[in-house]
Amino acid sequence: MSHPYQYAVLRFVPRVDRGECLNVGVVVHSQSAGVLRCAFHLDEPRIVAFAPDADLDGLRRSLEAVGTMCDRPPADVGGTLSTPGKRFGWITAPRSTVLQPGPVHGGCVLDPAAEVDRLLDRLVK
Repeated sequence: MSHPYQYAVLRFVPRVDRGECLNVGVVVHSQSAGVLRCAFHLDEPRIVAFAPDADLDGLRRSLEAVGTMCDRPPADVGGTLSTPGKRFGWITAPRSTVLQPGPVHGGCVLDPAAEVDRLLDRLVK
């Protein structure tokens, strides 16, 4: 059975005022399949060439926080982000930080959980 899904690319934006970015991750949500997953890949030499003063540890922590949000809502948000759909909406909301979501796109696939790895290979690596 094919499942509809949505995804967004996670982008490293070292200088928000310039708007230049590198794709560093993806997040996938499929309500019908019960999937909310993210994956990331940091090509450190490429990132440092792009932004020599990049805080790689900070970027990694931000991406790991997105992964945590996909897995479970933090206890301090109560029911506000209790469903995967609400958490996907929060993750993909526009923001002016060094880690920004790209536009949300959609499609249909047999295995939305595996789609995150395919998208990571295609759009990030």
